[in-house]
Amino acid sequence: MSERAAPFYCPYCGEEHLEPREAPAAEAGSGGATPRRQEGATWFCRDCVRSFTLKFLGVGAPHTKENSR
Repeated sequence: MSERAAPFYCPYCGEEHLEPREAPAAEAGSGGATPRRQEGATWFCRDCVRSFTLKFLGVGAPHTKENSR
């Protein structure tokens, strides 16, 4: 799968009017945090006017102490 998958709804309001948005880049010499590599897709919801980032963490359940015995 080479293309990013689009979310179906906003995690805050549940509406489906989403637009892809580029992550804001830190300006050089602004004294802010160091720029990070792209960690996920950024989306904008037109209904609740919020931006959010999605990141794929993996498939399956994490191991617990009980499962590692």
